[in-house]
Amino acid sequence: MVRRLVALVLALTLGACASAAPSPPPSPTQGAALTILISLDGFRPDYLDRGNTPALNALAADGVRGAMRPSFPSLTYPNHYTLVTGKRPDHHGMVNNTLEDDAIPGVSFSMSNHEAVADGRWWDQARPIWVSAEQQGVHAGTLFWPGSEARIDGVRPSRWQAFDIKVPSNDRVDTLLSWIDAREPPLGFATLYFDRTDTEGHHYGPYSPEVNAAAAEVDAAIARLVAGLKARGLYQSTNLVVVADHGMAPQPLSGLVDVATLADPAKAKFVSTGSIVGVRPLPGFEAEVTAAMLKAHPHLTCWQKARIPARFGYGTNPRVPPIVCLAQSGWYFTTASALKKRWAEHPRDGGAHGYDPASPDMRAVFVAHGPAFKPGVVLPVFDNVDVYPLLTRLIGVKGDKGDGSLAPVKAALR
Repeated sequence: MVRRLVALVLALTLGACASAAPSPPPSPTQGAALTILISLDGFRPDYLDRGNTPALNALAADGVRGAMRPSFPSLTYPNHYTLVTGKRPDHHGMVNNTLEDDAIPGVSFSMSNHEAVADGRWWDQARPIWVSAEQQGVHAGTLFWPGSEARIDGVRPSRWQAFDIKVPSNDRVDTLLSWIDAREPPLGFATLYFDRTDTEGHHYGPYSPEVNAAAAEVDAAIARLVAGLKARGLYQSTNLVVVADHGMAPQPLSGLVDVATLADPAKAKFVSTGSIVGVRPLPGFEAEVTAAMLKAHPHLTCWQKARIPARFGYGTNPRVPPIVCLAQSGWYFTTASALKKRWAEHPRDGGAHGYDPASPDMRAVFVAHGPAFKPGVVLPVFDNVDVYPLLTRLIGVKGDKGDGSLAPVKAALR
């Protein structure tokens, strides 16, 4: 009788412990040793159809291919952070490439402000996947991914490197392979970033020979990575996920407009310019500037932040300026000094992004290959917030609640 009572107490105790324990993280799909997330900045899905990307096409033929809608605004930093947090920019705080925050007074965040880029306060509204991985015992290496230079939630990836645009594509691959070779710590997740297609797309436009050459260059770097993984016996056990942050649209010189034609710069702060214009009226000029910005403008639509169309999922974050404007594709609103520089350095038609994410020109490439993926799958167009739950599944970590779902990409998994 005593033994039965002891056994009953033990069973109840263990049952209570089990019910109180947190749910375990998902198991890595197909037992992959490593997942590598690769960004080809500004790489449109149709770049794969131009005959310049044999390595990427081989991965797609033996794996998965698709196209993604970027989140609003379709800019570099907002969407790179969306890909690794699963949250739209309005929810993760990186609401533009240039932004301000009343909680960080006297500082304007921009991609060229290296001190701000490395300041975790700009990134800590969401936790990127490499932080979750490190916190759950999976070591990460991040090469040039936006946000990876900052300590977020008190954590840095096991290996990281400050961004340097001058580092050639092949050298970036070799750096990542050297991290893999080090084996201490052994990496379970890594990121790799290439900017060439975005750079040439801005300078020459998405249909230019220069963009085709840039696509061929990054494709050769992917081939180098594949060869390196094969030489190390890791290719068959590695999941590769290739993404872009946004696409690229033609942007003719005739579409350049001075923002001073919209509102007096002496009465308004243009927090951001380009395809997305963010405006903060200066004190005492709120009504005048708001009226000037909200009136009809050729090729530009403006809203007060509370009235931005719901489909953009944008406008609740305190960092979003009081007035936000979206340019028509092919039009670009910037300062007089920026216009002068553009005419001096690149006096030709080029390309731009940041336009309506629903535009086919803004779509971003998606290719996936590895033991987790079925061969020959073509996915319907899906939102880029869905990449994050896929990554947590591949790596085997428990992610934070985001705005995406595994469902749109689940058909690609074995």
